Amino acid sequence: MEHHGAALHFVTKDHVLVEGLKRNYREVELDEKEVAILDYAVKLTRKPSSVRDVDVDELKEIGCSDREILDVCQIASYFNFVNRMAEGLGVKLEDPES
Repeated sequence: MEHHGAALHFVTKDHVLVEGLKRNYREVELDEKEVAILDYAVKLTRKPSSVRDVDVDELKEIGCSDREILDVCQIASYFNFVNRMAEGLGVKLEDPES
């Protein structure tokens, strides 16, 4: 969260947004498409076997292209993989205070 939060802050220059997203994206002012994308990523992260065709259909209905859906799926999956590898191997991340 710290590393990617810092990168997002660099891009957006919006400290309130970044801190809000780190706490709970549902408490941040986002548009319908952004919330749907994050809901999908959370579902894919927490219980990938629960993702159904209807989840993808809902993303399409709110304006996501096939490419955007593929990107979200690949990015969420990649970060889940990397995080599980790091946790499984006991990799320690840098101290966010340093």
